[in-house]
Amino acid sequence: MKRLFLLIAALLIMHFISFIGLCAEISKRPDSFVDIQEVIPDVEIDIRYYGDHNFLGARVDGYNAPKCFLTKEAATALANVQKDLNKFSLSIKIYDCYRPQRAVNHFVKWAREINNKKTMKEFYPTVDKRNLFRDGYIDAKSSHSRGSTVDLTIVPLPVPLQAKYVAGQKLSACYKPADKRFRDNSVDMGTGFDCFHELSHTHNAAIGYQQRLNRMLLKTLMEKHGFRNYHKEWWHYTLNDEPFPDTYFDFPVE
Repeated sequence: MKRLFLLIAALLIMHFISFIGLCAEISKRPDSFVDIQEVIPDVEIDIRYYGDHNFLGARVDGYNAPKCFLTKEAATALANVQKDLNKFSLSIKIYDCYRPQRAVNHFVKWAREINNKKTMKEFYPTVDKRNLFRDGYIDAKSSHSRGSTVDLTIVPLPVPLQAKYVAGQKLSACYKPADKRFRDNSVDMGTGFDCFHELSHTHNAAIGYQQRLNRMLLKTLMEKHGFRNYHKEWWHYTLNDEPFPDTYFDFPVE
């Protein structure tokens, strides 16, 4: 009996050590992740969660630099999308890539602060904040944390100047026409980024003809190079053959 007890204790210790090692690995950037600007030097970057122009209205936990990290596989696939766009004097513009789990936790905390509505007029003007979980806008886990998901759009070349967001400025609903909402330098996709509204659904037929063409151009090229779209967000794509389908990393973006 004593020998059996010692064996069980040894197994538990080994399991604990393995668990600690796994946590350490997940909280440190692995060599399998790359900075997208090293793979696509001419890519446009607008990391919204590093600043305060996002649905939280503040920098998000874990975003210590305006950088985009992706798995090598996702970055390589995205570079092929960029090559196709460049043929038409167009470029990728990225809003978000790898997202630490601590950032997702920040989203969840914000979503539960029902009375915090300072960004409601722009990002979720028609949505009851209490329904953000139910409607699929916020979740406790995100594919972004697995390192092969990217939020992006298309910009023309040469890239137009991007309007500057000033904290406290008057907000406009993200689903309004392009000249009425915050001025992004991308082609018109029908809504702004992170717009919690049904017009953000990729195949919503209520947007204009040119806006649908712009979305389908992005979707066609992303699917050609191995990505799949989240149907409620025209900007959200995940690599089909992602290398870490069950791992949620938490190393900071820095």
